[in-house]
This record gives sequence, structure tokens and C-alpha cells, in this order.
Amino acid sequence: MRKTLGIFSLLAAIFFLTGLLESNFFSQKSYFFDGGNIYNMAKWTGLFGILAIGVCFVIVTGGIDLSIGSLIGLTGALFPLLLVNKGTPVWAGFAIVLLLAASIGLIHGLLITKLRLQPFIVTLCGLFIYRGIARYMTGEMNQGFGNSFSGLRQLVKFKVFGFVPMPFAILIVTGIIAAVFLNRTIYGRYLLALGRNESAARYSGINTDRMVITAYTICSLLAGVGGILFALEQNSVQPSTFGNFYELYAIAGAVLGGCSLRGGEGAVVGVVCGAAMLEVIRNAVIFLDVKTESEFTVIGFVILIGVTVDELVKRFSDRQSAIRRQKEVVDSPESA
Repeated sequence: MRKTLGIFSLLAAIFFLTGLLESNFFSQKSYFFDGGNIYNMAKWTGLFGILAIGVCFVIVTGGIDLSIGSLIGLTGALFPLLLVNKGTPVWAGFAIVLLLAASIGLIHGLLITKLRLQPFIVTLCGLFIYRGIARYMTGEMNQGFGNSFSGLRQLVKFKVFGFVPMPFAILIVTGIIAAVFLNRTIYGRYLLALGRNESAARYSGINTDRMVITAYTICSLLAGVGGILFALEQNSVQPSTFGNFYELYAIAGAVLGGCSLRGGEGAVVGVVCGAAMLEVIRNAVIFLDVKTESEFTVIGFVILIGVTVDELVKRFSDRQSAIRRQKEVVDSPESA
């Protein structure tokens, strides 16, 4: 909880500092604090936050998923292809796309657990494979909904209570479900135990293979949800580029939100704050007149700083624990 509060405090500090600098300490109108800009930040936080929650489950187990962007490209291209070109009913389109995404996650999990392949290699191969399938399946033709399915596009256009973006509302619902699963169920505790020490978790009776498969299935399923929402939002899906680098934003959001790349540590609230922080940083690049070409450079440095701080905090915590244990041994009656 303390770590999550620290992440939220940092998010608030970056948010207000950006607004202050952009408005020259309120000496002129602030476009950063404008309602329209805050709405857009909340909307994109919702879209990328869903991906970050998915990858959080994988990172908690000590794994990684580099295929998220290409999977979004595949599902984002497939959804309008089915509905517009093939005339598939909306419910069937949802079912096909989400079943495909979950199946891909299942395959990832099986390759990692049964064949003992490294998650990095499995998902890196997926990055190339799914992008290639998306390009072949669509013949490199842009996909979209045109002026059709206006009701369906309310999934990303509708404003809850008149001001909350629908993607952000979906993120909140997804976050509540994920937080309950991770923190209030035995399976969530299994995932955390697996990430801390896989051998110990296995010897204690946890089916570690099943939990790894579950984590990758959830991650890919949420990437499929993200693919649909991004396609509805942008209404133009270029198979060769749609979703490029989205895995970067997802992993960055999770890491900034407190997920340790060593595994065994992560909080959904922190991940949501991390995704929001990433969106605020992207906006800061624009509003503070930093060259947009430097966006990835800034994000890369932010991830590097986050990982470095996490490692330093872990070392400090381990050192303090060792000192306390040594002191307890010295002060114990047996030592006297």
C-alpha cells in the first residue's frame, strides 16, 4: 500500500507540475488542465491501462510478453474484417476475436511450461508471427467500420455520467476484477508466490504450470479486448503498423506501477496509476514543447529509472532485513 501511495503521489506531482510549467505558473491559460485534454488523457489511460493490467499478471509470475502490440494488430484488424467484410454478427465477432486471443495466450503458456521455452523467445516469435498473419489476412488493406456500427462504437465514444470516458470506465471495472482476483483469491496468492520463488511454490503443492498458463491467457485476452477497443476508437486499422510499440506502453505502465520484473510483486491500483503516469508524461512532452521525436527516448529513460529504483529499493530492503535478523540473533537469550 505504501508503494502504491508513493506512485500516486508521484503521478499527482508530475500532473500538477506539468500544468504549472505549461501555463507559466498560471500567468496564462492552461491548455493542459483544459477539460478536453483531461478527458483525452483519461480515455487513453483507459485503453493502455487495460493492456498494462494484462501484462501485470505475466510480470508477477516473473515472465514477459512482447507480442501484445502484434496481437492488438491481429485482433484489431480481424474484428472489422469479420463485421464489415464478412457480415459476421457482432456477438460472433466478439466471440471469435476474444477466443482467438485467449487461445494465443494458452499456446504461449503451454510452450513456456511444457517445452520449457523462455517467455522472451516465445513472445518475441509471436510478435513477428501475429503481425505477419494480420498483414496476410487483410492483404495489407486498411480495415475500419466507416460510418457503420455507430452504436457499437459507443463502447469508446460514450461518456459515463456525461464526463467519464467509456474506456476509462471499462478500465475501472477490469481493475476491480483483477484486484479481487490477485489479492482476494487463493489463485492470486498462488501467482504472487510463484513469482517470488517458483521452486518453493511448486514444493508447497501449487500447480505452477497451471498458474503460468492462466497468467498468459489473461494477458492475451485483455490484449484482445484492447485490440477491439483501439480499432473502434481509431476506425482505421493499418495491419502493418496498428499496435506497434503498444507492448512498450503496457510494460512501462506496469513497471511504473510497481510491478517488479523479478516477479512476485505488483498491485493493480499501482498499475492503473502507472498507465496514467505514462499518459501524463506523453502529454508533458507535447505541452512543454519537447520534440515529439523524443517521446520514446523519454519513455525509455522513465522505464530505466523505474527499474533502477526498484532494484536499489530491493537491495536496501534486503540489507535492512539482514541487519534486523542479525540483531535478533545477537539479542536472543541463546546467544547470551
